[in-house]
Amino acid sequence: MKSNPEVIELDEADLESKLDQIEAALGAEMAEPFRLLLGWYACLLGLLREKKLSIRRLQKMLFGASTERTSSVLSSVGSSSPGEDTSSGNAEDPSACPGETPSTTENPGRGSDCSREESAGRRRRPGHGRIPASAYTGCAQVVVTHESLHPGDGCPLCIHGTVYRQPRWSPVVRLKGQAPVTGKVFQLERLRCGDCGEVFTAELPEEAGTQKCDPSVAAVVATLRYGEGMPGNRLQRFQQAAGVPLPASDQWELVRDAAEQGPRVAYEHLFALAAQGDLVHNDDTGMRVLELTEKIKRQEPLLEEDPKRRGVFTTGIVSVAEGRPDIILFFTGPHHAGENLRSLLESRLQELPPPMQMCDALSRNMPKDLRVLLGNCLVHGRRNFVDVVEYFPAEVRYVLECLKKVYKTDAEAKKQQLSADERLRLHQQQSGPVMEQLQGWLKAQLDEKRVEPNSSLGGAISYMVNHWKALTLFLRVPGAPLDNNVCERALKMAIRHRKNSLFYKTQRGADVGDLYMSLIHTCYSSGASPVDYLTELQRNHQRVRTAPGNWMPWNYREQLVATESEPDRGRSPPHCRTG
Repeated sequence: MKSNPEVIELDEADLESKLDQIEAALGAEMAEPFRLLLGWYACLLGLLREKKLSIRRLQKMLFGASTERTSSVLSSVGSSSPGEDTSSGNAEDPSACPGETPSTTENPGRGSDCSREESAGRRRRPGHGRIPASAYTGCAQVVVTHESLHPGDGCPLCIHGTVYRQPRWSPVVRLKGQAPVTGKVFQLERLRCGDCGEVFTAELPEEAGTQKCDPSVAAVVATLRYGEGMPGNRLQRFQQAAGVPLPASDQWELVRDAAEQGPRVAYEHLFALAAQGDLVHNDDTGMRVLELTEKIKRQEPLLEEDPKRRGVFTTGIVSVAEGRPDIILFFTGPHHAGENLRSLLESRLQELPPPMQMCDALSRNMPKDLRVLLGNCLVHGRRNFVDVVEYFPAEVRYVLECLKKVYKTDAEAKKQQLSADERLRLHQQQSGPVMEQLQGWLKAQLDEKRVEPNSSLGGAISYMVNHWKALTLFLRVPGAPLDNNVCERALKMAIRHRKNSLFYKTQRGADVGDLYMSLIHTCYSSGASPVDYLTELQRNHQRVRTAPGNWMPWNYREQLVATESEPDRGRSPPHCRTG
């Protein structure tokens, strides 16, 4: 039985050198077939490599990627970077992988042995997993006094002293489960006259209100559906099991009607504020709207200006400005991310300078008529190299190590809480030389024919070279971000909604979903409770219409404090199905 042939690893340069030796010894005619065979061999390897890469990309799309941390990507790569010292490969986590959460085996809910952690070389996460009683702000606060002692009583232990109240009480938390929507049933007594037959019914107490559904019901349903991705039929089943029926059809009517009682006015004001931002991130993801899907099946145009358009998307836009939290807006329909951004910036004041725009390099994210300072996402460029690390380990290591230094500098700027101008100077001093060296290396790969331009590595290098100016905006403009991760994280909310609810039925339903999703996730960005915020928008809808700027997620509590003493707060809950 024949043994397997010995495997000899030779790169293309080594093979060319040996062919030159054959040609010198045997002549060009004898060497020519070997040269043709080498060309076909390289072509075949390239095709196989592209096929494997396509399969890996498909696996990522279906199952997701676990992590893109530099240490994880390069863990199986033993070769060193070309012309680069890899001794700095064990840098701190902030620069290890942009936008990724560090992985750890530490259980935050259990104690850990510090000495064992230090010996294992792991960086300990902040916090110990215990939640203080002060964090339970949504729980009812019950005051329990001592059962036998009062302030001023004699001490039962030493007899001579007196006891006094401590400024700090001893909190004890007790939690109880219940359905998201609960309520009361008021049994009104009915008395009937035995002579005339008149029936006398007890009056409903004031706490019962005038409507079946309190405004908080619509707020809870909207937050669960558009904030946490819970479909209406799941909530319906949960409520039915809890003995508080809430059909999915009623849920839709609740959130639809409640949207006109304050939330829409607040959303329109958020839209206007977002247009004035200093920096806007944008991107989109696919979405299904059954009404539009039917139009596509009937070959009807989705857009009059572009009859061939067949895609339906949800666009996420994050507006950043100094002095306020980030505003997160969502738009669902046949328009691309760049077209939705253009609609937003039409509300921008003319006297303001053009904003910075951060996105990936897709043309649909950047309409040509937008006046912006364009920045492209470094993570998208980096990901092209991560995909080919198995076949080009040395080249990928060099690129990832360079970008790692840039992110380490950015993490240092955040840690020191530098201003935008100070951060720019730090990047120019530390990241500028690194990026300049990287640019020279990238160009040399193409100019000196070290890599095939049509290969996966050549495509990754061409992407970086062609968009270099936009990728390095952070080296020229104060406050320019490195990547579009903040928008990617926001879009995960829309993706979660799509994966759980699968689709919107109509364009109107998508518009209502965008409204609530924008308000809810801006609340999360502001540190506000979306349930409380949506409830108060409904209860104070008249005041919201008068001064919507005072009822944003970051300042509405101030208005509630100011109006607590007023007898009429303008509460008028939305219409609700009764019975």
